[in-house]
Amino acid sequence: MNIVVLGPGAIGSLWAHSLHCAGHSVSLWSRSDGHTHTIQVDDGRAIVLANHDTPALEQADLLLVTVKAPQVTQAIQPLLKHLHSECIVLLMHNGMGTAEPTSKILTGNPLVLATTTHGVYRQSDSLILHTGLGTTQLGGYNAKGKQCQFLEDVLHHALPNVSWNPNIQEALWHKLAINCAINPMTAIHQITNGELNSNNYSKELDRVINEVSQVMNAEGITTSLATLKETVYKVINATAKNHSSMQQDIFYHRTSEIDFITGYLLERAKAHNIAAPSNAALYEQIKRIEQSWKSS
Repeated sequence: MNIVVLGPGAIGSLWAHSLHCAGHSVSLWSRSDGHTHTIQVDDGRAIVLANHDTPALEQADLLLVTVKAPQVTQAIQPLLKHLHSECIVLLMHNGMGTAEPTSKILTGNPLVLATTTHGVYRQSDSLILHTGLGTTQLGGYNAKGKQCQFLEDVLHHALPNVSWNPNIQEALWHKLAINCAINPMTAIHQITNGELNSNNYSKELDRVINEVSQVMNAEGITTSLATLKETVYKVINATAKNHSSMQQDIFYHRTSEIDFITGYLLERAKAHNIAAPSNAALYEQIKRIEQSWKSS
């Protein structure tokens, strides 16, 4: 396939490298103006991919969008004039709430959503560390996107394990629940995921998970509090040494994805008249931290 990766950060670079090594024609579209970009994963062979290649974009079968949630529609907008109507657009990022606005600007294209649990750390502009093997789930958002099940085999061949989930919203909600529990607290306290196991955070973490569980059930995503809590702590232990993406964003004074993680949860809680004070408090703390940079 002809594939363009929009936003070759950590996860985008991992997929670009994997898809190139699997034999696909891969190019990048990044914020950098350079015509090429080098990617090395761990101690493997470095590859050089074209960047901002307009003819490649015009011939793209797949646009893999791996920019952060707040940047999705803004990043896609300038590319619209070059995308043909059959180009599949695949959104892969933390958080929820970008699919609907994206579908409004991509009126004819197949739209597919993805969630992945691969652990990736960007050590430098060109070096990516694949810190944890994970799984990826895909599913169609619009009618054309739901006909793209063949992408399961394409992506699985490049970076297993990949599965097609006809109910991708359920998978996205489970990922959102984990992000709501881990990301804001690790960002506020500037700690690793594993440090959430401390008794200092257990009560607050339990309250956050309880609120998320209530909203998920109201959304029609069946889950029990015990199951959700077990899942969250399993991820905390499996990624104990990792820094969450939000922790990194706050550390480096970058705008976080809080509006598309906890913010999205709070929107849905309000729609169902569910109180979520613990999540709301975390949301406000992150927003205050971000505002403090702008003020200074």
